[in-house]
Amino acid sequence: MIRPVLYSKIHMATVTAAKPDYVGSITIDADLLAATGIRVNDRVLIANCRNGARFETYVFLGEAGSGAIELNGAAAHLVESGDRVIIMHFAMMDDAEYASHRPRVAIIGEGNRIVDRLRYEPSDLPIRD
Repeated sequence: MIRPVLYSKIHMATVTAAKPDYVGSITIDADLLAATGIRVNDRVLIANCRNGARFETYVFLGEAGSGAIELNGAAAHLVESGDRVIIMHFAMMDDAEYASHRPRVAIIGEGNRIVDRLRYEPSDLPIRD
């Protein structure tokens, strides 16, 4: 069985711009993409920590070192500059891939710089009928 599983996460980034008239997507600093393994055009789920909005979009490449977290198009109506967001990236995995996968998590601080990095351990809890 193939399941969607957390691949990586950018935790508590600050929105730097909301551009509703721009082509839809999220622009993310290239350094954050490299640290988490998220790629341009990958689908991401975004949670706005201020208002609880959750929405999906795809990734655009932001300038390295810029700290850019910019929501574009329709998604820009769900955030404001200064909002804190969690950006979750998923991958389809079978049980063998899941057993060896450790999602990369970047904890974000001021200026959208990485202040810590984590890896989540998979669970091997038994499945009950």
